[in-house]
Amino acid sequence: MTALTHILTRRIRQTGPISLAEYMADCLLHPEHGYYTTRDPLGTQGDFTTAPEISQMFGELLGLCLAQSWLDQGAPVRFTLAEIGPGRGTLMADILRATRGVPGFHTAAQVHLIEASPTLRAAQKDRLSDYEVTWCDQVSDLPDAPLWLIANEFFDALPIRQFTRKGDGWAETQVGLQDGTLTLGLAAPAPLAALAHRLSDTTDGDVVELCPAAAPIVTEIATHLKQGGAAIFIDYGDWRSLGDTFQALEAHKSVDPLAHPGHADLTAHVDFEALSLAARSAGVAASQMLPQGALLARLGIAARAEALARNLSGTALKSHESAFDRLTSPSEMGTLFKALALAPAPDFLPPGFDA
Repeated sequence: MTALTHILTRRIRQTGPISLAEYMADCLLHPEHGYYTTRDPLGTQGDFTTAPEISQMFGELLGLCLAQSWLDQGAPVRFTLAEIGPGRGTLMADILRATRGVPGFHTAAQVHLIEASPTLRAAQKDRLSDYEVTWCDQVSDLPDAPLWLIANEFFDALPIRQFTRKGDGWAETQVGLQDGTLTLGLAAPAPLAALAHRLSDTTDGDVVELCPAAAPIVTEIATHLKQGGAAIFIDYGDWRSLGDTFQALEAHKSVDPLAHPGHADLTAHVDFEALSLAARSAGVAASQMLPQGALLARLGIAARAEALARNLSGTALKSHESAFDRLTSPSEMGTLFKALALAPAPDFLPPGFDA
């Protein structure tokens, strides 16, 4: 049993079962025992590997995409370049390196990283030591200025509520106790206004997940985008939530999400339709959802991969080819991961999203 297991067990005994959202929030961000609070989860020694850690091409292409968007919107002399959930800082480092040659971009950019983990903030400060960077706790802390923002594998870690349809009602998944052990169960079904629209496309027993924190974050981003800018979200998920996608990773393997609270990464698939609707409701444009492989192809990853391969051979070349396949192949991240862009208006959607 982990330290967090004892805390959660005691709380449930005292006050009753908790929602998945409460469970996820404690497991990931508990101030003493939370997963992101206490460790660097990335890389071969961690629990998962993100696209920026796989290849520099990912960050380079997205950096140039943001820079071209900045140019297309008149190259404002002051803007915020931000990332939410920036991991070790690898993606932002690649973005800044790739855009060094764009005239005026670095002079105008004020780099902000939105990061809750003290451990990862330390890694980011080390990786980005050559740049002036400001750290924020939340999107609302960003300056009042045009915003170019990226969020890669951020929304999947936000706490979810999960519901199973029972007739015309919905039974929420809860974490309770059985013989002193954490276990999943269902609350009594009840009508739910937030899922009334899903009665038309679901049947009895279907599972639907909601992410209460996602829409307010998108809305806050949208308030900045109205002054100019663009936001790119990349994550695994699909257009509309359907099915149980709550999962845990530990040492790059799927594990029981209740087995080691605070020691495993907990995630759920992102509902891109919900992100798009939140953006449109806030008054900004949202692109069509694209598979990651298709977006990278539009941004020129094949040509970039070929250029890098010219100076490689042997093991290094094989590793490079493997990274290209992992980012783009339908059997790897190419179709599992999706991308969505936001902008002040449809004409200002960034390259790759405007086709």
